Amino acid sequence: MTTAVRNSLSSVASRAAVLVMLLVFMSSGSHAQLSSTFYENTCPNALSTIRTAIRTAIARERRMAASLIRLHFHDCFVQGCDASILLDDAPSITSEKNALQNKDSARGYEVIDKAKSDVEKICPGVVSCADILAVAARDASEYVGGPSWTVKLGRRDSTTASTNLAASQLPLFTASLESLIDLFGRKGLSARDMVALSGSHTIGQAQCVTFRDRIYSNGSDIDAGFASTRKRNCPANFPNGNGNLAPLDLVTPNSFDNNYFKNLLQKKGLLESDQVLFSGGSTDNIVSEYSRNPSIFKSDFATAMIKMGDIEPLIGSAGIIRRICSAVN
Repeated sequence: MTTAVRNSLSSVASRAAVLVMLLVFMSSGSHAQLSSTFYENTCPNALSTIRTAIRTAIARERRMAASLIRLHFHDCFVQGCDASILLDDAPSITSEKNALQNKDSARGYEVIDKAKSDVEKICPGVVSCADILAVAARDASEYVGGPSWTVKLGRRDSTTASTNLAASQLPLFTASLESLIDLFGRKGLSARDMVALSGSHTIGQAQCVTFRDRIYSNGSDIDAGFASTRKRNCPANFPNGNGNLAPLDLVTPNSFDNNYFKNLLQKKGLLESDQVLFSGGSTDNIVSEYSRNPSIFKSDFATAMIKMGDIEPLIGSAGIIRRICSAVN
């Protein structure tokens, strides 16, 4: 082989190596990953600023902790964890707030707005509403005695929303066990994840319209004394008292503990979708385990929240960073 040929081949090999490295670089860039340190350099005080806003809101109203956890869940289950649930109606947007599962029940929007406003003052255009929702859920859990976890960051915000998706992909309070397992499974969450996440009902409240049929059914799957107690603030005649509230856990409604599961063992689940978790089905053993071991429940809840936060986020060049959470820039 002549020197000229060897030099030519060497040149080709060098260019090929550079091309491979470039392709690898481009590939890694197109598959950006969420990271707990995402704002470490661009907005180092973001998490502490969000935490202050969340703690202030829950100190003012304890119920807000449950509302913020639920808001993050209802966001992630529809278009992915992209803050689409926060968008108001607009000419090109049909707000997810109008779906049956959200209308007049999803709440906490103003708390996220306040956290966003506070963050915008220190780092304008940097932190997404989707990330604020994820951090708010963790901070809410921690504030009321629930587990904490490391929140992965780097999500971007959606420019679209879907009432139809919200209506079809969010669980109803009348959902069967099979439909719950299927719904969560389609999001990459196991039956165990589903039961753990349902445990967030150890805090918060439900409206009379969501449990009226259950407490007046005289069915064998509800404790009679428990049903009688709930009838006091939930009249039988629809729509009287539809919006009247009752705690999902009558024992410790403001503390994140495992009483929710103890209640299910006694047929004291307020919603149908609660009690089906312990009704002779495949998740009975998980409910029993959590009722005995609060530490296992809290650990599994944290794990499931991290998994839920990974549902189809917009990352890299996808989506935008909204200036306000209720509208597209």
